[in-house]
Amino acid sequence: MSLTLQDIFGQSNRIYEEGLSQYACRQNQAYRLKSEPENRLRSDFAVDRDRILYSGAYRRYQGKTQVFSFTNMIDEEMTNRSLHTTYVSQIARSIGKVLRLNLELIEAIALGHDLGHTPFGHEGERALDLCCKKHSIGRFKHNVSSLYIVDHITKRGEGLNLTFQVRDGIVSHDGETHNKLLKPDREKNEQDIKDYIQSVNQGFNSGRFERSPVIEDHSKNSQCLPATLEGCLVRVSDTIAYIGQDIEDAIRFNILKREQLPPPCVEFFGNTNSEIIHKLITDVITHSYERDYISLGEESSQMLYILKDFNYKEIYSNPKIKAYQKRIFFAMDLLFDKYLDDIRLDKRESKFFKHFLCHKSDRYLDNFSDQEKARDFIATMTDRYFNEEIKDYLIPWKY
Repeated sequence: MSLTLQDIFGQSNRIYEEGLSQYACRQNQAYRLKSEPENRLRSDFAVDRDRILYSGAYRRYQGKTQVFSFTNMIDEEMTNRSLHTTYVSQIARSIGKVLRLNLELIEAIALGHDLGHTPFGHEGERALDLCCKKHSIGRFKHNVSSLYIVDHITKRGEGLNLTFQVRDGIVSHDGETHNKLLKPDREKNEQDIKDYIQSVNQGFNSGRFERSPVIEDHSKNSQCLPATLEGCLVRVSDTIAYIGQDIEDAIRFNILKREQLPPPCVEFFGNTNSEIIHKLITDVITHSYERDYISLGEESSQMLYILKDFNYKEIYSNPKIKAYQKRIFFAMDLLFDKYLDDIRLDKRESKFFKHFLCHKSDRYLDNFSDQEKARDFIATMTDRYFNEEIKDYLIPWKY
């Protein structure tokens, strides 16, 4: 007697579940805020991965800066958000396979973790944050924005209705804090996520990487800890993906020489991205195998901290990078005010209406303020689209 497709899927799923670690998130633990009919051929986490993968926000990754604003327009080998997200996913899957974690959950979190990034990377994020504060709508932080996009902006404002575990991993991914060890908060619930978002809007925990001692405080008030071990792994993998790649891009961009890297880090990691990634991956596996946490060794954590501090000083704060900051801040403020005027004056010919508001459901339009709508439109833009909007505004085709 031949098996039905449903039987084949069920058997395959049972075999997969039997191979998972005792600390992995099981498929039957997945739940959504709005219930849906059971999918007979994919797990809930696989459905989430595919919803993210085919979303418009995911397609726009390739047009968004990672660190070096404007460089993708002249050098297409510089890292963009699309490449970074791919690297995070691959690194997390490589580690997760050895630790026997849920790879479909890992992939869904990794692919969705940066959906909320603005054009022009962290400079754009800071600029939009200032606009949000100016207009009294709280703070702007990209991990919160990523959750906001999958919950409220995609699918004409209806959201993707992702599982709690994927949504939690997205909002908790903050790879710019420094943790030697991450232990999942398995008691975490929807209210904890709401409390964290409220704390961000009030200005708590809203900075980029801060030069401070290694964080090992796992209280809910110190940071937004993931609810799953898979979420913890993606958060660590985010750091592994960007730390060495930012160095390679800085060397390519001619603002850094390989000889400048801190000697202790070179001795420990090596001086190339591939060496750094290999060392960190193997270290995480060694210190996390068959444990209910994701951890670095003591020396790896210290060396990674030194390297983060080096990147902050020599790359992210480099005058050549900061030279674009005033332009970005000025342009962001200009466009934000323009879009508020477009709504006030009901300018239906504006791209704000044609490319955003006219494609949103009543659910979105009725529940968010004009200021929030302007914020959301800007946050979804690619670098190129933002540049075109500024040019059209300052040098209009029609006089």
